[in-house]
Amino acid sequence: MPDTRIIAEQLKEKLAGGLIPAAPVMFDRGHQFQERAHASYVDYMRTQPIAGVAVWAHTGRGLHLTKEVARRVIEDWRRALPDKPLIAGVGADSKISDPRKATEATLSMAADAAQYGAEALLAYPPAWLRQHEDRDRLIVAHHERLTQLGLPIVLFYLYEAAGGVSYNANVLDDLLSLSNVVGIKMATLDSPMTYQDVARQIQAHHPDKLLITGEDRFLAYSLRRGASAALIGLGAVCCELQAELLQSHFAGSAERFLELSDAVDELAEVLFVSPMEGYIGRILCALAKLGIIPEAAAYDPWGPALSMSEIEKIETAMNTVTASYAG
Repeated sequence: MPDTRIIAEQLKEKLAGGLIPAAPVMFDRGHQFQERAHASYVDYMRTQPIAGVAVWAHTGRGLHLTKEVARRVIEDWRRALPDKPLIAGVGADSKISDPRKATEATLSMAADAAQYGAEALLAYPPAWLRQHEDRDRLIVAHHERLTQLGLPIVLFYLYEAAGGVSYNANVLDDLLSLSNVVGIKMATLDSPMTYQDVARQIQAHHPDKLLITGEDRFLAYSLRRGASAALIGLGAVCCELQAELLQSHFAGSAERFLELSDAVDELAEVLFVSPMEGYIGRILCALAKLGIIPEAAAYDPWGPALSMSEIEKIETAMNTVTASYAG
């Protein structure tokens, strides 16, 4: 059996400095999976400057997909990107509250991901433990069970309003010390303080782990505070813009970095707004406005409907951002 530490190190090398989009899935207003639109999007993303792709994450509605659609999605991405890391989100349905059953559901999803070609797992935070009296111990135990599958793991620090769990410093130390863990994706949304604290903890105590930003609304700043890769829903659209932002940062091209950060912020400030659960539908709308998928397939069955005002703002932003970037 391959050494899991070697596999984890190889994965870190592939992800470092790169953009990893959290890929959405296309549905119509009748909640039917749109195979052609999905295939069109996957084909388009093959041409983009990405380091890998994350499927079954929140952007891809991983905890809501039927087994059939989930399998189709991951296998299509595996075929399209044979030489790039494929990271699969794994967790349990929010309706499951029993800790044992929730962990078993997560392990089952992880086993499917491994079978279908995933190279690593993005561990959804165990939200069912948020109010548990023994939460800290059980959070660590849950992740320890997940490491037994042998795949590298990316931890997921997600703000609680989106279904996350606030890991304290001791829990983070225990989780980041697990041999299979390659790093942590931070998605705090509007808490730079939390991001700063975790970044400092990693730099001081776990410098061998990747700090992966999931901070769509302060992407550029999160890079400056230590992120070495970006796994973001925002990365599902305008990949070239964000990939160059990362490249300019790591190359020390300050002027270009500042210029691109303004364009990225403009995009994020249209797509990631209240109600936040609507960001997936907004990303799909942006992809339709770019002509990558048809508008009939730009629908998120689990999110709020977009208003005409939102759609108009997205169209304006896409025109502005793409024009400025092309220039």
